[in-house]
Parts: sequence; structure tokens; C-alpha cells
Amino acid sequence: MTAADCPPPASQTPFADLTPGAVLDALDAVCLHGDGRLIQLNSYENRVFQVYLETGEVVVPKFYRPGRWTDAQILEEHSFSAELAAAEIPVVSPMTLQVGLAPRHPVRLSGDPATLAHSVGQRFSVSPRRSGRAPELEDSGTLEWIGRFIGRMHAIGANSPFAHRGQLDTDTYGRGPRHFLLEHAWLPPEVLPRWHTAIDTALTEVQRAFDSLPDLRTLRLHGDCHPGNILWSDAGPHFVDLDDALTGPAVQDLWMLLSGDRASMTRQLAAVLNGYEDFMDFDWRELRLVEPLRTLRMIHHSAWIARRWNDPAFPVAFPWFAGSAYWSQQTTQLNEQIDAMREAPLGAPAY
Repeated sequence: MTAADCPPPASQTPFADLTPGAVLDALDAVCLHGDGRLIQLNSYENRVFQVYLETGEVVVPKFYRPGRWTDAQILEEHSFSAELAAAEIPVVSPMTLQVGLAPRHPVRLSGDPATLAHSVGQRFSVSPRRSGRAPELEDSGTLEWIGRFIGRMHAIGANSPFAHRGQLDTDTYGRGPRHFLLEHAWLPPEVLPRWHTAIDTALTEVQRAFDSLPDLRTLRLHGDCHPGNILWSDAGPHFVDLDDALTGPAVQDLWMLLSGDRASMTRQLAAVLNGYEDFMDFDWRELRLVEPLRTLRMIHHSAWIARRWNDPAFPVAFPWFAGSAYWSQQTTQLNEQIDAMREAPLGAPAY
């Protein structure tokens, strides 16, 4: 029997009491009075809603998954977002909150300014709604514009370090997730030996890549800079969801914009960096980390699903996760990543 066969106790189920009424009560406690209309948005990690207010405004409250971040880590993300916004970098930042008169539920605010609320047994922030469309990543001009945007963000991110957010490294995103999956018996026995060999070899290659850059510069990052977190409007791009903000190498915020074969990724990279280096120098040696970072994301993603299995949304969304086919596919992909990590990095000037 694997871990997926064992349902969690009901007491471990997060967000069980976060009904539409509780969402509206939480907002009412911070002087944001809903008109009764709300839509749950697509988010597995947290619970995010679009709520229509009596004033005609539309806001997006985010209820944080219990136990994932400390208050200090959440507030540091909020502070980083505010710092970027103050530099006129288009990010969606949490709103300053205030306690309402005689709220239905007790509420406590945190932060200076107050951007994190505790009420209805949950922690939440509220952001204004910002609309946009997916960026056209086939267009080199769009990629260059996004590169400029990230370069500006990194120029601010390099000014000071995070004190509380996490660090992107082989232990946190690789060995830790590997240990969790093995310790909690997530691998079907018929797949375990091949996966075990593949992940150990892959992590050796990842560590070799990081070891080849002993003076690697790290800075504050968005951390999850995939196209789904970039909204495009006539004014250009803006970023949403800094929930995964962390310390790491600059290339972490660049490589997820690349896709296709090697030639395609080389062209895309050239466009992104052409814009990026208008505002921030890039250490081209970091291109050695593109495939290692992709590998760490794969490993981390599997452990992320496993760690969230007590959330009823996860077995529904990922029904194939506990089956042998998924882990066989993961083993194949890890072996492909091993080959990719042993190839020369994407084209760059001589080191």
C-alpha cells in the first residue's frame, strides 16, 4: 500500500470551512463589503477568489495554505512587491487593510502597512483585480519587453537580501523532495528501483552544475516566472503571484520563458536577454543551470503534489499521480534530463 491509498484524517483537510459565506465575512471584517457575487479562481496551493464589492470594485482575496509560510515570510513577499511597485515596475501588490466596525468575526492585521489579515480561522491578503491576456511568446519583441521587465525587477531584487524567504538550491528543491517521497512510500514498488537510480543520478548532475559556479550571484526573485503568471495588456506585461518569491540565481526567472527545440530556445533566450541587459547585467555562465533548474522543478512538483494529498482538491486534479504510469514517465523524463544536463549549455559568449 502506498501513501495515496491512505486517506487523511478530516482534521488535516485545509480550507474545509472556507465557504463563500466565510470569504465574504472575512472581507467584511476588513471594510470590503461584497455584494454577494464571487468566483473561485484556479489555484491549488492557496484559495483565491474574485469578489465583487458593493462599491462596484472587484478585488482578489488570497487565503494562504495553512502551515506553508510564516507570517514573516508572507509579509516579506508583500514588502518586496511594494518595493517593486514603488519603482514603477508593474506588479499586482496586496492592498492596505483596515479593521471594520463591529465585524462579524474577530480580525487581526499584520504588517506595516497592514497587508495580512487573520480572520475566520484563515490568513489572507487582498489585491485589486488586474486583467490581461497571455503574452505572445513567439514574438521576439514581446520576449524582449518581458526581458526588460524582469531586468528591472532583478535590479531591485539585488539591492538587499530576503531575511525570511526560502533559498533555491539542490537540497531544498531536490534532495528534500526526494527524501519526502521515499520516506512516505509514494513510489509503487515496481517503479521504485529505476526511479531511485534516475533521481540520484540527476541530482548528482544538478549538484555538479551548481558546484561549477562557486561564486554564483543570488538575488531576490519572482521565483515562479512562467507565462501563466504574466498578464499582457496594451501597456505591456505585468506580473501576478509572487507567492513563490525566493532567493536564487537570475536565470530562474528566465528559463521558464523558453520552449521548443534547442534552436528555438536559443532564439528566445537571445530576445529575452537583449531586453534584460538594458537594466541588469547577466552572468552568461548561469546558462549552465537551465536544465538543472528544470530538473529540480520536476522533482519539486512531484513532492508538492504528494505533500498536498490531504487536500481533497489534489486527488481530484491529479488522479494519475499514484499510478505506476506517472512514475514510469517521471523516470523517463529524469533520464532525459540527465542527458540534457550533460550537453553544452544554450549558446552564449565564451566564458
